[in-house]
Amino acid sequence: MTLRRQLLLVSLLTLVLPWAGCEFVRETEQALRLDQHDRLKGVALAIVDSLSRNAAEFQINGNQFTDAQIYEFPLASAPVIDGYFDDWTIGAESLRKISKSPEDITYAFGAYRTNVYFFIDVPDEQIVYANPGDFSDTDAVSLVIDDANGRSTMRFVSEAPGPVAVRYMTGDQDTVDSRIAAQFRDTPGGYRIEARIPRQLFGSRVGVQVQDAGDTDTTTYSSFDGGRPGEFVQTSILLASTVRPYTDVFGVRVIVTNIAGWRLAGAGTLDQVSTADPYAGLDTWQRIVYRTLLEEDDDAALVRLDPSGREQQDYVARALNGDEDARSWLRNGDTGRAVAAVAQPIWAGNVLLGALILQEDTAELLTLTNESLMRLITWTVLVTLIVAVSLVAYATWLSYRVRRLSHAADHALDDSKPTTGLPSADAVDEIGDLSRSFSSVLQQLGSYNEYLRSLASKLSHELRTPLTIVTSSLENLDHELTTEQAREYAARARDGADRLKNILNAMSEANRVEQLVENAEMERFDLSDLVKNACDGYEQAWPERDIQLRGANESYPAAGSPELILQMLDKLMDNAVDFSEPDSVIDVDLTRSNGEYHLSVTNMGPPLPADMRHRLFESMVSVRRNSDGSNLGLGLNIAKLIAEGHGGRISGENIVGGVRFTVALPVS
Repeated sequence: MTLRRQLLLVSLLTLVLPWAGCEFVRETEQALRLDQHDRLKGVALAIVDSLSRNAAEFQINGNQFTDAQIYEFPLASAPVIDGYFDDWTIGAESLRKISKSPEDITYAFGAYRTNVYFFIDVPDEQIVYANPGDFSDTDAVSLVIDDANGRSTMRFVSEAPGPVAVRYMTGDQDTVDSRIAAQFRDTPGGYRIEARIPRQLFGSRVGVQVQDAGDTDTTTYSSFDGGRPGEFVQTSILLASTVRPYTDVFGVRVIVTNIAGWRLAGAGTLDQVSTADPYAGLDTWQRIVYRTLLEEDDDAALVRLDPSGREQQDYVARALNGDEDARSWLRNGDTGRAVAAVAQPIWAGNVLLGALILQEDTAELLTLTNESLMRLITWTVLVTLIVAVSLVAYATWLSYRVRRLSHAADHALDDSKPTTGLPSADAVDEIGDLSRSFSSVLQQLGSYNEYLRSLASKLSHELRTPLTIVTSSLENLDHELTTEQAREYAARARDGADRLKNILNAMSEANRVEQLVENAEMERFDLSDLVKNACDGYEQAWPERDIQLRGANESYPAAGSPELILQMLDKLMDNAVDFSEPDSVIDVDLTRSNGEYHLSVTNMGPPLPADMRHRLFESMVSVRRNSDGSNLGLGLNIAKLIAEGHGGRISGENIVGGVRFTVALPVS
């Protein structure tokens, strides 16, 4: 992993600071939430004590929810009886459906002061109006009412769009009740009826029936399955007046439900405590961060009143099951702020009447925490960014220095003389120390390398005179010797002297070649002809080898020293012969590609040793199998000097069953 990535990962540790700060603010906010819930619970206990004295208002005869129950919505104003629903102060989502009808027949009941309002929307492709005096086979809507006195029915039948004369049937009586105002309005897909009915005409149970007259038969759809209609759940003015004073004192919203969850009373709103926006001054991203870190809701339901009239949130259900510590943290869908909510069961002795719900906006709580949190987030994010950018910049600069030093160290030995001046040598840090250490090592290596470069010529110069004396002395001694054994010893000494002479000649050859390369006069010649003539000579010099030449059929014009190129090829062929067996094949290939001539010599034999592959072209390095000591490993070094002197390069590689040496020369 690079230094820059390492320091970047280290910079991420600075995120611990905002995390720790956020955790502290979160715990503080949780403590404030707990305190707010406890305070709301204390208020709820006080209100429950007052509500339990009015057990009759909870309509405990409808203590279990059924689909047949009908809820009466409290209306803020009286609708106009015109067959339209848009002036009702409840939404269209509050309309109830008759579940078993093939079409969605929807209806609603509302209450305003002493009247009950009724609205129904019936899909019907073919409306069948009543004939005067005949109400049997016709489209009609009926309200079935049960109370202690028995059953009565309000039947809405129209002879034409407009006002409807409602027939009120109880017992054997069937009369038109002028106290009921109703309006029939046809629609493109059916009809609607809206009515205003005096409250005293309703009982404890109400059901809705829709009669659909067809061509062959008449079908009736009902909100209840035979038997008795469902309970008619009405709001309680008494319960509302009981809880209203608490909303003025404590500034909370209060909701009272019966055991089935139907809202019986309510007072207060969530925006009455504070009109200040606790998010004022916060950007959108800051609000998102704040809500993500702190406002994690316990329940996903919005805090709006359930449009069905029946509260079904989880914490309310727990209270209706007797849980004394039901609480939640909701979201206000209108303001986006969190809302603290508690639900307390209402008991009358051992009888569970319903639940009391208290909800309070957290504007004040948010105001206490958001400013500190936003300051924390802003500063820690800013500091984290500064630290991260600084560390990345420093890591980039540091890695750049290390890369420069590494690059310079890698290329310090590219030239014949090692480079001793490395980057950052003047720096006073650890990289500067490393650079100076490298420079010192390279300086010593350069001195040693220069010593090795000059060693061959020095030895050749220093040993040539003593060797000449020894040789001449042996020649003179040969004339003085009289015994055969003495002459044999003298012959051996002369052979050793000859080998020493050959060694001295080889040692000085590299220096001569290097000087020749530097001072050679370049001329134009055909590389193809040069290689072809050389291979003809190699066939005569090594008849026991099968030398195969490929690619020399066309002209390869080149610029350089033909003698040096030929000497380089001699060294490669000598190396190939030495490492191959008699009667084996030696391939010489000449090709051209990518603006270069490629001259390769391939022989079958042992592979290049893995530990020597990168040192084959150094001076005095040899892996030859002969053990007479006459070879100093200068052949491939001379070939390298000649190739590089012509602007080319040389390389060796193992192939299947042998070795290939390739020289690349520029096309000129």
